Amino acid sequence: MRWALAVLLAFSLRAQVPVSSYRVENVPLPRGIAPEVAGVTFSADGHLAVTFRRGYLYLMDPKTNRWRKFAEGFQSPLGVMAGAQAGEFYVAHLPELTRVVDTDGDGTADLYETVADGWGISGNYHEFLYGPVRDKGGNFYLSLGLSSNGAEPRMPVRGEFTAKGRRAKDPKGGTVGAVGHYSPTTYRGCSIKITPAGAVELLSCGFRQPNGLGFNAEGDLFATDNQGDWVGTSPLHHVTPGAFHGHPASLNWAPWFKGRDPVEASVEELDRMRKLPAIQFPQNDMGGSVTQPLLDSTGGAFGPYAGQMLVAEWTYPRILRADLEKVGGEYQGAAFILVESNGLRAGNNRIALSPDGKSLYTSQTSRIWGTSEGLQRIVYTGNMPMDIQHMRLTKDGFELTFTKPVAAAAADPANYSLTHYYYKYHLIYGSPKTDVTPAMIRSVRVSEDGRKVWLSVDKLVPRRVYELRPRGIKGRDGEPLCTVEAAYTLNKLLE
Repeated sequence: MRWALAVLLAFSLRAQVPVSSYRVENVPLPRGIAPEVAGVTFSADGHLAVTFRRGYLYLMDPKTNRWRKFAEGFQSPLGVMAGAQAGEFYVAHLPELTRVVDTDGDGTADLYETVADGWGISGNYHEFLYGPVRDKGGNFYLSLGLSSNGAEPRMPVRGEFTAKGRRAKDPKGGTVGAVGHYSPTTYRGCSIKITPAGAVELLSCGFRQPNGLGFNAEGDLFATDNQGDWVGTSPLHHVTPGAFHGHPASLNWAPWFKGRDPVEASVEELDRMRKLPAIQFPQNDMGGSVTQPLLDSTGGAFGPYAGQMLVAEWTYPRILRADLEKVGGEYQGAAFILVESNGLRAGNNRIALSPDGKSLYTSQTSRIWGTSEGLQRIVYTGNMPMDIQHMRLTKDGFELTFTKPVAAAAADPANYSLTHYYYKYHLIYGSPKTDVTPAMIRSVRVSEDGRKVWLSVDKLVPRRVYELRPRGIKGRDGEPLCTVEAAYTLNKLLE
């Protein structure tokens, strides 16, 4: 009932979306196979490759649209990436990162090779493995989900085991209640680096369920996480060596935490340590469970958002986008809805741009909680949407860049509703929007070409999400603005 109410509330806020700019199409799947598509990519020779949650890797020939089974035997393969040569793939599944290769050219894999498996497994149902992505130096990156307090470890476990981080301290003595998700074995709730030699290294910790990794245009690594205990709303994190992203359970594996039990750290101490999310997606209004971030590297072939990150969303039938910038040496920025509904299903888990850059393929899986399944593609029609392309911070407000010149109504402050709020950082599952406060827009200035608008805002406050809801704005050609919401995560002010 709670989930259904959230869905109803979210869609009651919806307005026009760019349906004339992005067309959603279903992609037929192989016959006789459960359509739980968990991963998608394109091979070096242009074949579409998908993994199915029940353990298969299939390829589709783009010339004939015919499928063939390429490999099998994987355990919940939630990610796949192509190798440098045709017939080579890397599959991330629960026990390991596996390289599969067709060495004899017969169209199916005959070599299965373990790249790395140096992390813990306890048999807990919540212990998913995400990725892989690879940098220019040949290093792979994966992220690992925590264990759920709804299930105990099944001995023997793989990796180092610890009972730390399981129970919260009672100030009067003893313990109270489970802490939520926990990290009983090596690197659960962490991001890890795998060197070209196969060595596994801890990269960062503090994740709950980091279902997605991706690089931006500068080669910096980002990861999504999902709302829950210690995670007020679904975020996008900039991943850096030694970072703590907020969930304390995986501090079990942080050498600098010096063997302490994570439950001994106060909220204030944890808050001082954590690296703030680069972007927080407003829960339900935008994200429910965000998944893979993917750089739009198409140079405009997929629309006017080149250089931004496209972000898949599992709970709702949406694809989001993240417009990042650096302020004070750290990433922050704005979140938008790119595509919603219009035939798009929910359950979007992994996304991949087609070789020509004109389509975004999205794989959909129910995992274990139930939603849509299958494979779809989102095709850019070439019709430029009337949208807010960028939302950037200024010293006294925000600069909006539009995809098309705006009409005179864009100069009226009454056509912009702006509020700010924050999400609580605490053990409790999720957080409401807290201290929701109207932000007064003192003035609006429009550039001569109509492509930029500057909002002067009274008293910007750091560590807040600024939510913008424009209304009544059209392009000079009469097309209504399709943006219904933009949310800027303001961690730091410009100096």
